[in-house]
Amino acid sequence: MFFILSKLLAFVIAPVVWITVLLIWTLFTEDARKKQERLIITFIVFYFFSNSFILDEFMRPYETPAVSESTLPGKYDAGIVLGGMIAYDPTLVRPQFSRAVDRLMQAVTLYRDGKIRKIFISGGSGSILEKDVLEAKILKNYLVELGIPDSSIMVEAHSKNTRENALFSKPLLDSLNKNGRFILITSAMHMPRAKRCFEKIGVHVTPFSVDRYSGPRKFVFDHVFIPTTAALDGWNVLLHEWLGLITYKISGYI
Repeated sequence: MFFILSKLLAFVIAPVVWITVLLIWTLFTEDARKKQERLIITFIVFYFFSNSFILDEFMRPYETPAVSESTLPGKYDAGIVLGGMIAYDPTLVRPQFSRAVDRLMQAVTLYRDGKIRKIFISGGSGSILEKDVLEAKILKNYLVELGIPDSSIMVEAHSKNTRENALFSKPLLDSLNKNGRFILITSAMHMPRAKRCFEKIGVHVTPFSVDRYSGPRKFVFDHVFIPTTAALDGWNVLLHEWLGLITYKISGYI
């Protein structure tokens, strides 16, 4: 129920939904003056949420800063990679990756450079309809095909959200090393909630943020002034994380 509710809320809080509602409201307004006012409001809302510079200013203080690999001391027992990066194509029998694939690619780099002994992937099905598409298993097969030894990959393939990522991963991580050293690898905007979920259940992790939306402040004309659909997508992610953080805090998950 919680999983389905989270999907519905993700739709409701999307700025593009708000903009669509405002447009419909404006179209059905008969009074000319009120229609003009509502059209201006709709434009302001659209411009605000489609402006990349504004998105960066809200995203930057929330994202956990990224660190250089060289700052990671010693070797870690595992790099915990959180799912949410693929849509499976049954026709072509292969995963289609989103921008969050940076989580997996950076984990491979850490493994190749000897920073982590194992790659631990956590993530089940993120779909209401395709319940048998288990992301962690698909990603493990993908890594094995790339030449990563099967023995160097561990998976937890039943979790559907960040809380379950932590909860279902703990027994497996404890079996690997109860007092082990673990790196948590996830998107920078997802890290605040994810790290607190793991530490709430007693798994201490070192954050390794990837897939950043914001970066150094840029005063480039198109970045500051030109609306983009990418900014709208970014707000979807940020609002989802804010809602998730509030919900998890109320539920006692963090």
